[in-house]
Amino acid sequence: MNNDENPRSQEPEQPERPEQPDAGVSSAPDAPVRPPAAEEVSGRQRLLAGLWPPRVSRAQLIVAVLLFGLGLGLAIQVRSTSDDSALRGARQEDLVRILDEVDDRTQRLEDEKQRLDAQRTELENSSDQAEEARKQTLEKERQLGILAGTVAAQGPGITLTISDPSGAVAADKLLDTVQELRAAGAEAIEVNGVRVVANTYFSGEGGDIQVDGKKIEAPYEFKVIGKPQDLEPALNIPGGVVQTLEKEQATAVVERSEEIVVDALRPAERPDYARSSSP
Repeated sequence: MNNDENPRSQEPEQPERPEQPDAGVSSAPDAPVRPPAAEEVSGRQRLLAGLWPPRVSRAQLIVAVLLFGLGLGLAIQVRSTSDDSALRGARQEDLVRILDEVDDRTQRLEDEKQRLDAQRTELENSSDQAEEARKQTLEKERQLGILAGTVAAQGPGITLTISDPSGAVAADKLLDTVQELRAAGAEAIEVNGVRVVANTYFSGEGGDIQVDGKKIEAPYEFKVIGKPQDLEPALNIPGGVVQTLEKEQATAVVERSEEIVVDALRPAERPDYARSSSP
């Protein structure tokens, strides 16, 4: 081919010029390249990251178990202390009175158990068990009649006379006296000619006292059948009936007797609805 036909092909190739950097960009070769900015972590996130998941060492676990046991023991101790706080705050004479009442009740229950055991033995060993059962039934009926106030009673006991010249003894004080006597083992009680039974109530203020709706006046005389060795100390213990009445400017005199007669009777009332369940 003739070289004159293509004169451009004979021209030497020009070297490529390097691209010029854009304006405003440093061309220094040692300029550091800044990485993209990372998202900043908040303080709450750092706290959560430090707390969870928990990193518990063996020593920390042992301390936690010991603290839990200590707290449980303190809770049990506080609860047991609160249960008997009433007794802890009681006066010495009150504690003595409570202890005496518990001992008396325990002794009476033991005596009742021995009596019932003796009755069972007599019934089992009797040749005529039907006759023995009839006797025990009559005796039980008599005892129930005494408790209900439908029959007279006599036996050892005490007479309690309460004088109230200032009219300061209210009905609740006389009711407390009856409760103390019953707790000490009184089996029959009569107050100014009124038989005291299970449903007896006292009402009125000082100087105007009523028993079961019947007015009584001072001095108030209690005839009580029971064991004198138990009845008198129960009234005279520190903080008992006698000391309480003395604070009301009243006087209480207790006299033991080998023969107390309680003959004030209550009418035998037939129940309207209750019937015996025995065949």
